[in-house]
Amino acid sequence: MSKEFKSYSMDLAGRKLTAEIGRVCAQANGAVLLHYGDTVVLSTATASKQPREGIDFFPLSVEYSERQYAVGKIPGGFNKREGKPSENAILTDRVIDRPMRPLFPKDYRNDVTLENLVMSVDPECTPELVAMIGTAIAVTISDIPFDGPCAMTQVGLIDGKFVINPGYAQKHISDLELTVASTADKVIMIEAGANEVEEQTMIDAIYEADKVNKELIAFINKIRAEVGKKKHSYASAAMPEDLMAALKEVIPPETMETAVFTDDKQARDKAVDELTALAKEKFADNEEWLKLLPDAMYQYQKKTVRKMILRDHKRPDGRQITQIRPLDAEIDIIPRVHGSAMFTRGQTQILDICTLAPLSEVQRLEGMDTDIKSKRYLHQYNFPAYSVGETKVSRGPGRREIGHGALAERALRPMLPSEEEFPYAIRCVSETMESNGSTSQASVCASSMSLMAAGVPIKRPVAGISCGLVTGDTDDDYIVLTDIQGIEDFFGDMDFKVAGTEKGITAIQMDIKIHGLTRPIVEEAIARTREARMYILNEVMNPVISEPRPEISPYAPKIVQIKIDPKKIGDVVGKQGKVINKLIEDFGVTIDIEEDGSVNVAGIDQEKINGAIAAIKNIVTEIEPGMIFTGPVVRILEIGAFVNLKPNTDGMIHISRLADRRIGKVEDVVKEGDIVTVKVMKVDKDRNGKERIDLTMRPSDLKK
Repeated sequence: MSKEFKSYSMDLAGRKLTAEIGRVCAQANGAVLLHYGDTVVLSTATASKQPREGIDFFPLSVEYSERQYAVGKIPGGFNKREGKPSENAILTDRVIDRPMRPLFPKDYRNDVTLENLVMSVDPECTPELVAMIGTAIAVTISDIPFDGPCAMTQVGLIDGKFVINPGYAQKHISDLELTVASTADKVIMIEAGANEVEEQTMIDAIYEADKVNKELIAFINKIRAEVGKKKHSYASAAMPEDLMAALKEVIPPETMETAVFTDDKQARDKAVDELTALAKEKFADNEEWLKLLPDAMYQYQKKTVRKMILRDHKRPDGRQITQIRPLDAEIDIIPRVHGSAMFTRGQTQILDICTLAPLSEVQRLEGMDTDIKSKRYLHQYNFPAYSVGETKVSRGPGRREIGHGALAERALRPMLPSEEEFPYAIRCVSETMESNGSTSQASVCASSMSLMAAGVPIKRPVAGISCGLVTGDTDDDYIVLTDIQGIEDFFGDMDFKVAGTEKGITAIQMDIKIHGLTRPIVEEAIARTREARMYILNEVMNPVISEPRPEISPYAPKIVQIKIDPKKIGDVVGKQGKVINKLIEDFGVTIDIEEDGSVNVAGIDQEKINGAIAAIKNIVTEIEPGMIFTGPVVRILEIGAFVNLKPNTDGMIHISRLADRRIGKVEDVVKEGDIVTVKVMKVDKDRNGKERIDLTMRPSDLKK
């Protein structure tokens, strides 16, 4: 007999959302089997019984696991088992993590794991959204301390109208892909990709999602009221007040202000290190305080910076509240690559390299979204330790690097030309040379210029900027900062990144450390980022390069695309690929053929590309009387000679049509291997239905 369980349902955007509590995973702190349409996700929340020793942060882990059985597939590869998380899974982890993390107690040090297992996928109900909602339910009904619930909604924009929680098919035609998380009172997370959506439309979409989130929160609260567990007590990791008081005696507030008030990160770090050494000396006899000193110094710096900004309107580097750091832009930094550009904002510097390749180099995808099989544009972001003056061995891209690369990719994708306009695979790599805040948005600027320098005909340049926030004790006590540097990000309440063109927004990513933003803050941040974006575009980027170069780099492959009848693809490929492989070998090119008959011929030498295209056209062209061909003599008979016109197609010249005079023997005029020019006289079929082509080589016929 199966377990008894509780089931709760609501209508969400015209589809049934059902939460089953107690059916599975009874030993987890909180669990829900969530159904939305035919999409099913198991969301669980677990916490350790004791805090982790020796850490000064909240150890939260978020996992989004995709199983291929959810879409009726068996994984590829030798083991037939899912491998490492896909990029989509990693990005989903980040989207769930960002709104959940601020709602846990700041002094909580127990390990918490939030896991989501995708078990079934309905294309009309995206599993990422179900996992987001399921996570909020699982934590809310658990005994884990949590200041929620929160809820998440996705919004599309099709033909000027908002669509709540669009399915995969709708997302493909939508001008907006927006995810918004809210608490009952405020917006807590925003993630968006957009096709130059105007600022006011974006704001309206955010609060359209917020309205739906309030309905979801009421639904979650109903579940919590019936099956929610009492939150457990925990050992607080709050800093002892006597330690903070003693620290202020050793390091007076004005001394700390002097240490952090500089635009040079290295100088600031050195000054703080000297103050830390002083405090260590003073507290040498108190072993417990020495353990807590690094976190105490962090909190002291944080309170100092926040007070300077909020009360004195002074920023650590001396800038005005709306002032952007010094900017610089360059192109063609690296020789022989297809495109390169460098963008510098204060102590943040990105060098971006653009590479073009045939469409055969696109990235093949194997994920839950069965409609998307490949990705033509790749944006990859690298963040080496030397960019912040640290020593650390690189272990490959982590979640942060993947997230930043995806954000820049999302910002630039709407501006890319179609495959028909520009039949190339495109890869941009943003190398972080130096970092002191908002490298992701610097990579948007550098990549935009790099693409144009490479000759990619993007529609318009894209720029990005980030705003920060410091809040006080009330909702109307706050200050928004334009272009935050690292220290303002670390000690502030928000990192609001917006990228776009002169016409509108193409991407948003908002991270916060507080329990949400009021609408005035959201509106002011979006307005500030537009103002800053226009300045960057008009005053910094456009003077360096304002439109794509008319020609691609001489080092990039030249690609010419033609269309053939899909029924003729087999003729071009040939048996076991013999025809296409010979073309590739003869002309030194690469040839890619799509199912719709699109043929892309790529190479460095334009003449060889033209030759290959002529040969392909020759292969697929229906032979008709009057056509002229040049080809080898492949067989000699007493009555004439056979000439190869194209692969697998020969025609015959009767002995009487070899010349304008009478011929005694065929060999008197041609021999096997001779290259001759012939004209088609007649095309018909023999009794077996095989095509028969009559040719002439007589000069008098060729002139007609």
